[in-house]
Amino acid sequence: MNIGLQPPGSFRPDDVVLLLKDVTGLVEERDVTVREKEIQAGRHYSEDLPIEQVPSEAYLKVFHDLMETGCRRVALYTGALTRLVLSRYPNPVFISLVRAGVPCGVLMRRYALRELGRDIPHYGISIIRGKGFDQNALREILRHHSGAQLVFVDGWTGKGMIAAQLQESCEAFNRENHTAVKPILAVLADPAHCTDLYATREDFINPSCCLNSTICGLISRTVHNPRIIAPNDFHGVRVYHEFSGIDLTQFYLDSITAQFVPLRQEILSLYERRFAEDRTPDWSGMRAVRQIGEAFGIPDINRIKPSIGETTRVLLRRVPDRILVQSLHHPDLVHIRLLAQEKGVPVAEYRDMPYLCCGLISNQKGADV
Repeated sequence: MNIGLQPPGSFRPDDVVLLLKDVTGLVEERDVTVREKEIQAGRHYSEDLPIEQVPSEAYLKVFHDLMETGCRRVALYTGALTRLVLSRYPNPVFISLVRAGVPCGVLMRRYALRELGRDIPHYGISIIRGKGFDQNALREILRHHSGAQLVFVDGWTGKGMIAAQLQESCEAFNRENHTAVKPILAVLADPAHCTDLYATREDFINPSCCLNSTICGLISRTVHNPRIIAPNDFHGVRVYHEFSGIDLTQFYLDSITAQFVPLRQEILSLYERRFAEDRTPDWSGMRAVRQIGEAFGIPDINRIKPSIGETTRVLLRRVPDRILVQSLHHPDLVHIRLLAQEKGVPVAEYRDMPYLCCGLISNQKGADV
């Protein structure tokens, strides 16, 4: 699988080849409040990074509790999704969307190898809202796998923006490169109802969404700033070497992998149910987001971040206005409530949505930068 590149970070080279440029020490890291004002004033979020904070002891305890209760569900969904993908695309290449997609892609590759005897190539490439995926990285993959079916992998969908960006990116790439890459997206959870390759459409808690770099191979989310990314470079990431002592990446991946054998029959049963059902996307998540926008007077849907995964991201690296939850007492939302408490963000029940929670970003337009 390896194409001769040493990936940055702590993912194992036999799990994934990351087509990324290491920009550690080159990319600016700034306070989230300053970044939020500049992003809403027009600066692209991919030009720099927020300062990443070390999780508190209380928050790490919540994470480990979620690992105790959630590993089986993640393993179940991983196995069913992998089987579903292979039932349609017998000769795939998995391309995980960095950052959140990589743990999911690693687990799918491991399941295919250990349970089905399939050694599937797996790469990680950057995709950035408003800019698209890294065309240099995709060209590199096609040079080595010209006849394979490319399957893009992510952990979950929020309102469907990445699915839409993927479709737009494929169209642009195909025009420029005379190719026929399709926007095939496989996710564990699709609460946005925007893809037909998923294991569940429930908004469920995957422990991998709870942390930043320390569960994603010590890498940042991707950077695309022309000052440090040349036209022929891959998109960049910063590596948090200083967090190596608290890196939980392999702990997470190995804990999920250990559940594949005990769950063999349950995985097969879930796959058979998914295979038989109508999985046509209806994009109902986007409609729900627009309704939330109307209810709370938010015309810019980029400030509305539905799903557990996206709400966690809002709390970790944006400036939240408030958090909406289906229920204040739902067991999957313990880490959301704790993060909100630590950051002084109000939490309110709002039941008229198909998500367990939704983060609303504070309006910073017109604020002094």
